[in-house]
Amino acid sequence: MTAPTPEQTRIRIGAVGYLNARPLVYGLEHSTRFSVRQDVPARCAELLHADEIDLGLIPSIEYLRGPRSYAIVPDLAVASRGPVASVALYTRKEPRDIRSIALDTTSRTSVALTQVAARHAFRIEPTLIPMAPDLPSMLASADAALIIGDRALFLDHGAEGARKIDLGELWTDATGLPFVYAFWAGRPRVIGPDDVTALWRARDAGVANVGVLAARCFPDDEARRAIVEPYLRNNICYALGAAEIEGLTTFYRYAAELGLVNFDGELRFHHADL
Repeated sequence: MTAPTPEQTRIRIGAVGYLNARPLVYGLEHSTRFSVRQDVPARCAELLHADEIDLGLIPSIEYLRGPRSYAIVPDLAVASRGPVASVALYTRKEPRDIRSIALDTTSRTSVALTQVAARHAFRIEPTLIPMAPDLPSMLASADAALIIGDRALFLDHGAEGARKIDLGELWTDATGLPFVYAFWAGRPRVIGPDDVTALWRARDAGVANVGVLAARCFPDDEARRAIVEPYLRNNICYALGAAEIEGLTTFYRYAAELGLVNFDGELRFHHADL
């Protein structure tokens, strides 16, 4: 029998290419244990569902849309406790007057959060229109636009005469809880306790080096570095503690009430050496 090659024994992980995920994969590109690819959040979920990666940084809503056997890597997430800055609705109208929303569909969690916000915060039932994330085109076709990720972080919405409704801030103001946008998940036993520890160490190193990450991403753009470093340091949190889990399960219950997912109240986790 031919022994597997080192490449065949590496864990295939699908990470999100957005700035807010960079601390979670800090240094993993040099790992002999992990093989890393980067995509938009929705694509990470598609690859995991298709078994083309072993572990994915998936939109949190996708945990309930794949096999019920998925397990979450403990204490790691992309979350916010208040304003997130990079997940927002843009509109020229009062929220109660919105009748249609153009959706950037690259993150399915943000789409679900928009639907929850429409029902519970704005008391509206808008028509939803999937579109490419271009604010002028979106606002020409709908009353509001959902845009996420790096594009939202740097967007000059004032040039379009639009207000920005930060969905992370809206969620925390309404619930008092953090919001969890994404986390590592995969099939049970695909990783072991040592792998979980390696992912924790990558996160810790990334959080400690957000200035390095900002400079690496924008070496010749001081203005953007000045936005990115406090964003990674202050707007995004990378833990999945008790408060984040409560926020996550609350979101799941709201999404289930809207018929977006089924939720049995149970979360499953990979084993870790604590």
